[in-house]
Amino acid sequence: MVEWCLPQDIDLEGVEFKSMASGSHKIQSDFIYFRKGPFFGLACFANMPVESELERGARMKSVGILSPSYTLLYRYMHFLENQVRHQLETPGHYSHLAAFYEDKKGVLHAGPGRGGSLPPVYWLPSIHRYMYPEMKITHPAGCMSQFIKFFGEQILILWKFALLRKRILIFSPPPVGVVCYRVYCCCCLANVSLPGIGGAIPESKPFFYVNVADIESLEVEVSYVACTTEKIFEEKRELYDVYVDNQNVKTHHGHLQPLLRINSADREKYRRLNEQRQMLLYSQELEDDYTPCEEDLFVLFFLEQNNRIFQTLLEVSASQDKTLTAEHARGMGLDPQGDRSFLMDLLEAYGIDVMLVIDNPCCP
Repeated sequence: MVEWCLPQDIDLEGVEFKSMASGSHKIQSDFIYFRKGPFFGLACFANMPVESELERGARMKSVGILSPSYTLLYRYMHFLENQVRHQLETPGHYSHLAAFYEDKKGVLHAGPGRGGSLPPVYWLPSIHRYMYPEMKITHPAGCMSQFIKFFGEQILILWKFALLRKRILIFSPPPVGVVCYRVYCCCCLANVSLPGIGGAIPESKPFFYVNVADIESLEVEVSYVACTTEKIFEEKRELYDVYVDNQNVKTHHGHLQPLLRINSADREKYRRLNEQRQMLLYSQELEDDYTPCEEDLFVLFFLEQNNRIFQTLLEVSASQDKTLTAEHARGMGLDPQGDRSFLMDLLEAYGIDVMLVIDNPCCP
């Protein structure tokens, strides 16, 4: 239940399920990013044993905030962690939270009536220089390097699905905080900064944590990246295109099966990414003042890769014969055979008028 909130006239229906992940009773603490209507939320959860039959031996609370954008939420993580501890130890004292709200209010539009007039939340139609470095601050080792270590070469499979704007659902048992970062990293794979690209395709939205209370809203989404702790979602195939269970990436769509195979061009991209990371670590050891951080390198690596693909596709579509050859595919860093179905899906998704003349090795 929602115990206390400010402002009191804001629609918080279902927020109690978003701010406390299913299965959290098994862990001591966690943090959760989520969406609520046009807002993003960050909540910190804590679980304290108590000698009380009424509370069944444990007191569990979450303290969270909502904002039109998630980019600054990380700044208040420490405050929320302290406050949830405070709420567990001395329940019913809300003066710090009220003072925090008075200090920060004005960012959020209160009242359910005005929700429709808010500007939509856009997610990286082009690169936001000030957006992606924000989240790494709350992740001690940098969420991008964790992402690469966790998925390995499979980030190239996720990259293709993210670029195709598929509905990607990541399952993991609690704690869910680190999994919210995987959602964020997945969205970072799909950046394109060329004008005229992405107008005909839905934005890749980070929904962060979702649960069964979100089923209705997910049913109408054509593209999203989200995570859940609820295994029941795996059976609800109509809600997702790609299901990620820990490191196992799978899809129930027959036509997307070829995209699950790692090909030689993927291995080459992964080798190049790791090579650049090693060079970055080396230059950091030399203490060069102008060294970019690993998050920058990761985002720019995929941004450049995506721009190269779309630049080539746009040039071919503007040419006389509109013919895309194996040579073009190699020039884009793709495997002419292994990435054939990915290319066909990409042309269809983005509405690019090009004729693919790469022989299908399966056909006579």
